[in-house]
Amino acid sequence: MDQLSAMRVFTRVVEAGNFSKAATSLKMPKTTVTTAVQALEAHLGAKLLNRTTRQVVVTTDGALYYERASRILSELDELDGSLSSSLAQPSGKVRIALSGGFADRIIMPALCDFHIRYPGIQLDFDIGDRIVDYIAENIDCALRAGTPSDQSLVARKVADLELRTYAAPRYLDKMGIPTHPHDLRNGHFGVGYMKAHEGRVFPMVFRQGEEEVQVQLDYVISVNEFRSYIAAAAAGIGIAQAIDFTVRDHVDRGELVEILADWPRDPIPLFIVYPQTRHLSNKVRVFVDWLAKRLQDTQNCEMRLKAPVSSS
Repeated sequence: MDQLSAMRVFTRVVEAGNFSKAATSLKMPKTTVTTAVQALEAHLGAKLLNRTTRQVVVTTDGALYYERASRILSELDELDGSLSSSLAQPSGKVRIALSGGFADRIIMPALCDFHIRYPGIQLDFDIGDRIVDYIAENIDCALRAGTPSDQSLVARKVADLELRTYAAPRYLDKMGIPTHPHDLRNGHFGVGYMKAHEGRVFPMVFRQGEEEVQVQLDYVISVNEFRSYIAAAAAGIGIAQAIDFTVRDHVDRGELVEILADWPRDPIPLFIVYPQTRHLSNKVRVFVDWLAKRLQDTQNCEMRLKAPVSSS
């Protein structure tokens, strides 16, 4: 038995008042309508209609079932209609959580392109590196570095982030230029980066071939927001590890220089995440797809910028 079809037939019989009128409005044979209602009653183990030669009378159970079934069918029709409309032109608000570094370097420069494509979508950004409550704060999706530990989230990997080590020239003039990660243990300072809910400063990690070195640097300040982290390094307060494209402006202005270039950190995966319990509406889907392509294009551009240019 197709229960959904049987529910539609039953509600139409109730509304029409008899099987013949219901069959005519549904463009079905009367026997098909009768069979559908009988199958639904058998499935539920309850009598829904009392039949006479001219009309049907709804039982107490039937009246209760009709009320709930009508509501479900109405909501289903509304959902189908809204989705069909949104597929043609998605609209509404999308709330996204992400760090300031990604917002500044990835999202904002290309927002005009997104708006031209989807003029009916409004984007609400929650900028920062804090942990969010997706349901309570009505967050549709988030951009997060590192593999999510929350099993209630759906995670879509969109990029691998390459992290490098940077320091301000004024810092290096004072403290010296390290040539090996072990040199950092001899009086160097880092800018501490921590996640507020963990309450600890993350160590710096370096790799060369099979050798990995972790260094827990002393720090003058620690922060839990990416832009402040980079700003502190550019001010000469300490050494920082950052995604290369997020510090390009500082490097171009001479405020930061790369150090220990032969000791890059292993790439960190970047995910777009959203709650399993939340339906991924079309307005959210088009933003997620646009953001994934934007990240891929940005990475490809950075790779081209780094590639040596052959002279002809």
